[in-house]
Amino acid sequence: MKLRNHRDFWAGVMFFAFGLAFVLLAQQYQMGNAARMGPAYFPTALGALLALLGAIIVFNAFAKGNVELRLQAVGWRENVLVLLSVILFGLLLPGMGMVVAIMVLILVSALAGHEFRFRESLISAVVLTVMSYLVFALGLELQFRVWPAFLTP
Repeated sequence: MKLRNHRDFWAGVMFFAFGLAFVLLAQQYQMGNAARMGPAYFPTALGALLALLGAIIVFNAFAKGNVELRLQAVGWRENVLVLLSVILFGLLLPGMGMVVAIMVLILVSALAGHEFRFRESLISAVVLTVMSYLVFALGLELQFRVWPAFLTP
């Protein structure tokens, strides 16, 4: 039996590991039954399904009909920039408000792209910030700071 699709194999291993982790970690709670579900019921069922899906994907990675696919190099720079943008958003939102936090989120994550253009990224940031303001601040009336503290009375 020869491993033909390395991408599917490692994706299946990841699904299986996460599913198994959910099943094992949920066991510290009460399971219950189908009629009276306890806090462990849903994570256990979902984790078992995820592990089963992972096992099926791993098994299919060995199928003879698959074209042989290898893993490609990981884009560490891109991954770090996207993660950094999310961290900055979380840190900036309470003090600097939604407008600044979303602008920083979009501009920093846009740096991860291979074809970064500041003007296009700025236009995207402005449009998404306005849309977020309309949806979250005006539409849903969520209670969080919209503007930086030093700009609000």
